[in-house]
Amino acid sequence: MVLRNKRMSDARNDYRWQSDPELARLDAAPPLDCKFDEFLSEYAGELMYPPSNRRSFAIETTQGKHIGNCVYYNVNEDGGEAELGIMIGDRHYWNKGYGSAAVRALLTHVFRHTSLTRVHLKTLVDNARAQKCFKKCGFQPCGELERDSYRFLLMDQTRDQWLRRHQQPEQQAAGMSQD
Repeated sequence: MVLRNKRMSDARNDYRWQSDPELARLDAAPPLDCKFDEFLSEYAGELMYPPSNRRSFAIETTQGKHIGNCVYYNVNEDGGEAELGIMIGDRHYWNKGYGSAAVRALLTHVFRHTSLTRVHLKTLVDNARAQKCFKKCGFQPCGELERDSYRFLLMDQTRDQWLRRHQQPEQQAAGMSQD
């Protein structure tokens, strides 16, 4: 699995995934109802002038197939935090570890290459598959939220938690022997 910058060739998949009622429901959003040309115009604009509080990536297989997207957004530099989102749009790649690999890669990028110290997310209370993925990646439940007739589980992870999970084995052994 590879994370890469978004590009125009991703637009057709993104349009199809955002128009899919089941995927939209899992994202707690209405499906797109605009024509592809309208979507493409907005898509091109966002690629040329990306918002400063958002960084989006395409998820690809090692064979180069675009299967989904992930993003960190609502970046609050002063507060040191951002929100994470992910969608594996190609159902053939569900339940095969691509989601957790993408989340781990995104967290690695965020915690190694930015000054952010906390990443949080919300997922539908009934989306057990997403919750399993996020817990596998070190996210911990931290509350619930009800908004627009959706119930969300709130989860977060801090840089310190992430660093503890990703210490090298020799660092862990050294740290344990010093206790």
